[in-house]
Amino acid sequence: MNHVVSTLAVGLFAALLAAGGVVLWHHYRPAGEGGEEEGGDVVEYLSMMIALLYALLLGLALVSVWELRGDAGSNTSTEAGALHQMTMLADGMPPAQQKRIEIMAERYAVHVVQDEWPRLEAQQPLGEQGWVLLRQLRAVSEAPPDATPAQEVTALEMLGQLSVLDEARRGRESAAGDSLSPLLWAGLAVGAVLSFCIVFFYGVGRTWSHLVMLMGMVGLTVFLAVLIHHLATPFGDVMGVAPDPFTEYFPRAATAGA
Repeated sequence: MNHVVSTLAVGLFAALLAAGGVVLWHHYRPAGEGGEEEGGDVVEYLSMMIALLYALLLGLALVSVWELRGDAGSNTSTEAGALHQMTMLADGMPPAQQKRIEIMAERYAVHVVQDEWPRLEAQQPLGEQGWVLLRQLRAVSEAPPDATPAQEVTALEMLGQLSVLDEARRGRESAAGDSLSPLLWAGLAVGAVLSFCIVFFYGVGRTWSHLVMLMGMVGLTVFLAVLIHHLATPFGDVMGVAPDPFTEYFPRAATAGA
């Protein structure tokens, strides 16, 4: 909630600042001074082109960060689902082995939620402990020497789920290091400056309706920039992916560190 309020406050401040700048510009530089009315058609065409190109750039940035967050959420759900499926398949193994599999699966879930997720939010490396736990889980999931045919099939199914889990974990780890291209950020900044500068050279702001539209444009631009910033960190603390799939299947993971 605090982030929402701060975002709205920043957008409102930027809108008011832009409106004040336009009022001062037209107060000290009245209409017609400097010949800004000449070539109005050309200026109008150029302003429309800049607005169109900037809208396309904003759309590209939003699609990119939304896909990034979607991939992070999908990999998290797949990883947790495969881990849970392994505990379900473990019912077909000998009781002692079933218990070991359940313990290792829960230990892995606790590690992901309590140790790895804070690192993901801080965009820090996850380390090797998670992979060590996966190797241990693989070792306890193998078929015992005296396994029945049914148990051998179950062991193969568990190893298949472990492969799915491994791939999803790699995707989650990769998504944590991805972000919006610095070149695209530069384009967004330049486009915002150009869009704002148009109002000083095209007569916008001489009426209250123009001023209100300007404030809306600036406020919306700031809101979209903040939205893109939050979505560009898929595991951030505002709009990031949460470890809910793990805590849903393994409730102890949510309270182990409490």
